Amino acid sequence: MTDSNHDVARKILEQLGIRAEDLLSSSGPTPVPTFEEYIPRIIPTVPSGTLRTYRPYWQRIRTEWGPRRINDPTALEMQALVEQTRVRAVYRRNSRDGRSAAEHMVGALRYLYRIAANDGYVLTINAATALNKPRRLPSPRGSISADRLREVIDVVTTTGDDKELDTLLLRLHIETACRTGSALGIRPSDLDVGQHLVKLGGKGGTVHWQPISPTLLSMLTAHLDRGAGPDEQLLRYRHGRPITRRRHDHLWLRAGRELPWVATQQLSTHWIRHTVLTWVERNFGFAVARAYAAHTHQFTPGGATLTYVRASIFEVAGALTALTNEVHPLAAGRPTAPLACTPLPLPE
Repeated sequence: MTDSNHDVARKILEQLGIRAEDLLSSSGPTPVPTFEEYIPRIIPTVPSGTLRTYRPYWQRIRTEWGPRRINDPTALEMQALVEQTRVRAVYRRNSRDGRSAAEHMVGALRYLYRIAANDGYVLTINAATALNKPRRLPSPRGSISADRLREVIDVVTTTGDDKELDTLLLRLHIETACRTGSALGIRPSDLDVGQHLVKLGGKGGTVHWQPISPTLLSMLTAHLDRGAGPDEQLLRYRHGRPITRRRHDHLWLRAGRELPWVATQQLSTHWIRHTVLTWVERNFGFAVARAYAAHTHQFTPGGATLTYVRASIFEVAGALTALTNEVHPLAAGRPTAPLACTPLPLPE
């Protein structure tokens, strides 16, 4: 057989999803599963955060292509599905032409086919890797002023059906700049009472110890009365049921009803993270802000230099001392705040 014939035969086998070694096996090639069969098999292997993002898109793929073999759709069909997802995206006030939905569909397809390639059902280089991912636009979220933050604090701590819980939530996010998922993951066993630290989980399964003020530590320990076991979720409603992300959503919806600018700009908990980290960076520099945020990736510009200028937990504690105007044990006796540093407003 000539080289050209070899190439033709190889391409035909690739289109059929058959490997050359399968032809030599007495048992024949492994049957390629359908989307209806394969997607339920991969769901138990996916991290919870990834599953929360991709599950709706995998469900859409099952609806569209359920009985088809996973090696059947072409690149053109995949790109058409991405475009359909963009066009049919639910419109919200902060929507940006369905870009996020299209981006998530591309990610869902790539993730699915990466696992399928590892299982030998498709080639490592497949149609999903060539999909065009929409260019991500800059986020409209940003830092809010101290006066605006004070308005939010006033509304959140004086309205609602559980002012104690909402005050704790807002104080926790302002002090630690943590994400919603990090707050929901806190357990009583994550509190280091002696050193005034709380263990927070981050993206990709990362964990870190974050300094907290004596006031926040007291609020968290008092919250233990709501019935959380040592390894159960700490943040709970009065009747003992763990809160979910809906509590954060409810908090901002309520703030938006009282403060029109909150609803207009679609403020969320992540705006608090922007506000705190901007404050830390302006007063203590980029390295301390990066440590405060618990970012682990190397960004450009900065590169390898960031390996050598990482801020310590003592510097993070110093920044917290300035932010809250309460001395943290790990910052005691150390230089802390610049002379012109004004603490952020905090709920009491």
